Parts: sequence; C-alpha cells; structure tokens
Amino acid sequence: MGQVIEALPGDIDQAIRDDHILLDRIFQRLEAGQGDRRILADQVVFRMSMHLAAEEQTLDPVLDEPEVAQRMAAGGLPAEAVADLVGRGRDTRQRIKEAAAEIDRSKPGNLDFEEALNHLIADVRRQATEQEGILLPALRSAVGPQRMTQLGEQFSAAKHRAPTHPHPQAPNTARGGRLLGGPTALLDRLRDRTSGRRGWVATDASGLLEPQSQALLDAFAALGPRPTEILDPAEARRQPTLTDAVARIRADRGDLDEREPVDSVFDYVIDGPGGELTLRVYRPTSASPSAGLPVLVYLYAGGWVVGNLDTYDATPRALCNRERCMVVAVDYRHAPEHPFPAAHDDVLAATRWLLANAGEIGGDPQRIAIAGEAAGGNMAAATCLQLRDAGERLPLLQVLIYPLTSVVVDDDSTVDAADAAPLNRAMLSWFARHTFPSAQLLADPRVALLDVPVERLAGLPPAVVITVERDPLRSQGQEFAARLRAAGVSVDHIHYDGVPHEFFGMGAVLDVAVQAQDRVAAALHAAFNPSGQSSSGWPTGI
Repeated sequence: MGQVIEALPGDIDQAIRDDHILLDRIFQRLEAGQGDRRILADQVVFRMSMHLAAEEQTLDPVLDEPEVAQRMAAGGLPAEAVADLVGRGRDTRQRIKEAAAEIDRSKPGNLDFEEALNHLIADVRRQATEQEGILLPALRSAVGPQRMTQLGEQFSAAKHRAPTHPHPQAPNTARGGRLLGGPTALLDRLRDRTSGRRGWVATDASGLLEPQSQALLDAFAALGPRPTEILDPAEARRQPTLTDAVARIRADRGDLDEREPVDSVFDYVIDGPGGELTLRVYRPTSASPSAGLPVLVYLYAGGWVVGNLDTYDATPRALCNRERCMVVAVDYRHAPEHPFPAAHDDVLAATRWLLANAGEIGGDPQRIAIAGEAAGGNMAAATCLQLRDAGERLPLLQVLIYPLTSVVVDDDSTVDAADAAPLNRAMLSWFARHTFPSAQLLADPRVALLDVPVERLAGLPPAVVITVERDPLRSQGQEFAARLRAAGVSVDHIHYDGVPHEFFGMGAVLDVAVQAQDRVAAALHAAFNPSGQSSSGWPTGI
C-alpha cells in the first residue's frame, strides 16, 4: 500500500504551500524576463489578493484561539513566539497589499512598478519560509489532520468570495477580510470582466508554448474561467473548457463542421458496480456492417470530478477514423458524489464486459486496447494491473496520455509547471481533495502507480506514454514510462515541448495534436494487426 499519508491535498497547510509554489514560479519568470510581464504581474496580483484575504479569514482566527496557542506551546512553540510570528505576518501582509496595489496601477518597466515587484517578491518568500517551516507544522501538530482539512475547505471558500485586487486601506483583520468579501469582491470581478483582465489571468503567460497552443490558451482564457481550485464541483463543471475554446476559434475562422464525422455514435448500457453504466460507441466511417471491429476502450480526463462524454468527444472520433476501429468511451461515475474507487470500479467492469462481450456491439473481443487521458490514463494503467493480478486476459496495448500516476508526488514538473494552464498544481490538489475521502486512500496501488514495485509491472501490455512540457503531470508520466521499461514492458514514450496539458483532442486547431493522434493510431494498428492485416481486412499499406 505504500507509505501512510497524514495530510490530504487541500488541507490548509498544503493549500498555502501550493499557492506559494505557484506564485514563486511566476516570480522566477518575472526575474528572468521570461514571458508576458504585464500578464504575469496581473496573475500575481490576482492570486495574491485572494490568498491574503483567505489567510485573514481562515488562518488568523484559528491562531488567535487560546486553546490552539496552548497546544502549540506544548508542542515547543511558545505563545510569545506564535504572537511574534502572527504579528510579523500581519505586517508583512500589509506591505504585500501595498506593493500589489502599486503593481496593479503601474506599468512594467516603470520604477515604481519594478520596486514594488521586488519588495513583494522578497516579502512573500520570507513569509512563505516562516509559515511553511515553523507556523503551519506547529498548527498541524496542535489541531490535528481533521481540523487542517476543515481549515483547507474554509480557505478555499474564502478565496471564492475574496476580492481579486488588493485593498490595502481595509483593516488587516479577519473582519476586514469579510467586509471586502461582499460588494468589494463583486466590484472587482465586474472590473476584471469589463477590462478583459479576467481572461489574462487564466492563460499561460510563460512564453514557452508554441504559437497554436498559445492561441488556444488565450481563447480559453478569453472565455473567463475562474480558478477551479476555489470552486465547488458543481461550479467547476459549468466552467468553460478547452473544447469551448476550440469551438470559438473555429467559429472565428468560419469552420462550419462542428465535429469530425464518423459512421455512427450510439450509447449502450450495461450493468455496472453502481447501477447502469453507459458506454458511448463510435464506429468509423466506411466501417463494414458485418466484420468485428477492433475496440479501443477510451477513458476521458477531468480528475475524476469534471469532464464528460460530450466534452471529450473529439478524441474518440479522431482515433476511431484514423485506425478504423471502434472506440468505446466509458461514462464512469464522478467524485465527490461517488468517491474513489467508484470510477476505477466502473472502468474495470466496462473493460471486462468488452473483453467478453464486444461482439454484441459489433466489436472483436480478441482485439481490445485501452487508452486514457490524465485521470483516464491512471485508470487505463490500473485496469491493466488489476486484470493481470486476477490472471485475466489483458488489452493488447495501453495508451497513457499525460497520465496521472500519483496524487502525492512533489516533483520537477509540479514545481516547474505549477503555473501552467489549463492544469496547474493547485488544481491537482483540488481534484484529489474531492476524490479521496481519506489520506490512506492516496496510497492505494490503483492510484499510487509510482509506488508499485517495478517487478510487479512486468507482464503488462505494451504502452504508449505521451507527456508534454507545460504540464504538472509531466514528470510522473516520464517516471512511469521509465519504470514500465525497467520491468521489461515495451514502451513508446512520446514527448512534446511547447505544448499544454489536454492538447491531445484538439486536432481541429493544433497540428501537434494531429501528429500525436497519428502516432497513437499507428501503435493501435500494429497491436490490432500483428500479421500485417489492416483493421478493415485489407493488407497494410493499402
């Protein structure tokens, strides 16, 4: 089961650290002169304003509780030391607000702007060191993990209603923060919407994306999404998506076709672990009405919380036609309504059903592969592991597209791409917080794939693993590919620089997505047709 974990992603100490790491990554870009300086500065001001308001309303009140102070003193941090840290923290917070206000109204390159930015960066880093090194560990020891989880939920809720611009004239107290969380926050959001600033803060301003990917992220940001990590799941599911951004770009250039045409799409319902389980079946254009088609089980992304069959419709259509195979997308259950392992159980049940019964829907049960994006990639790999451990027949190929292979890893890309879009570090914690009701579940081998011993990975199906540069999941996908290879599994690891998370289904606007889809289709073709016959029955190459 791997290590026992006390802290859940989204606990207040974890949430504050996520914010610090994300902000510091932006600071490093500003210091290096990398990316769009105005947008990066706006992102700092936007996130810093919400963070400080949430600290005032959540962290300060608990530190002022006499019982908490006593417990922290019993743990080795005297009351006078706590008071000194809290007082110094409030003074620092006021300076940060004043610096952020100057950055907000000044232009990059101006002396006032650059001086304020330097002061803000120094103060935030100093405060982060004290909070993460002294204050928050002492608080966790004093109040325990359950209270830290509750405080994390309150911290997120406070950010949801916080102002998005600094207001240094307001009292630097919990009461002042609550006052700002009403009309002032609404006015700030209106100001952001009318000025276009709300869009800027949701794009990738690193300067590292290739042009088409940058245009896609800019179009996404222009739709005005709010940070997912401050929303509840229902709100997050109503947010704009990259699919919406693709539709906007296509509409702007006059594209009339809404979706890539296929021969047919229909829903088929089977019995699942939680009741009826819907499979959406895609048949390729020019498919034979009688021949059993090879089948690709497809698992969409969304961190087990968001996403649906419609949002991720483009990938099944593209792979269906490119390999002339049947694609079956699984409509698995979502957290938090159905926490882990509900989605994994649904996917395993659907895959078992197809391995035995694909003929009922026109597929060939002897030619089955499995593919997934992000959380879907996690479930694809976990399903193969479970089938192998049960001694059952395996898919011929596993396609893991920027797979999530751990929810507690703290590696290069969760730092380097902490500020990426459309997926950032704080969102990873948000997904995990809503999916896993206890910290112990984070070590379950179905999700903690990087903790599975290398020797236990032997005998799994050949794998295609796709990773991209601007993705906090990059490092764990790369490491899992290396571990599979070390176990003797045949691995084709494909990496793309200058590309964001979730690019794969965006072939309508991204040339690199078409290239990746072609690579996957070629791998599927080789797996489905080892004798050199095409999936239509024609010899390869015709």
